[in-house]
Amino acid sequence: MSNLASTLKSEISRLARKEMKAQTDALRKASSGYRRDIAELKRQVAVLSRQVKKAGGRQAADTSAGEDDTTASRFSAKGLKSLRARLDLSAADFGKLAGASAQSVYNWENGKTIPRATQVAGIVPLRSLGKREAQARLEALSTAPKAKAKPRAKKAANA
Repeated sequence: MSNLASTLKSEISRLARKEMKAQTDALRKASSGYRRDIAELKRQVAVLSRQVKKAGGRQAADTSAGEDDTTASRFSAKGLKSLRARLDLSAADFGKLAGASAQSVYNWENGKTIPRATQVAGIVPLRSLGKREAQARLEALSTAPKAKAKPRAKKAANA
């Protein structure tokens, strides 16, 4: 009986090794394929980073040649909040100066949205303002003649 038990045990061990080898061979092939892919991606990243460095050097030279700094300005929600507090302006008043709505200013400050490049260009000059100058600009904006709104089609529909 012990001969049958040892034969059965050796057969089970042999089949288990065979299955393990089949499973590990598939994993080994997949792993080597992944390593090849990773190596190729690393080479591509290296090439692209070299291209960016070359292009970045040219671009920095181009911008220093004569373009204004508003295109390279950074935006920070915390910075906008502190700027508005420093100028002692409401979001609506700050929005008037920046050319945006009060809700946009709130969203920018809370990090829900970021301003477009054209809006950042409107914010950049406000950084150098003082309280008095900001108030003077607001007064100038409020006294400027406003364009009349077009009559709504709603009146014609009621007639």
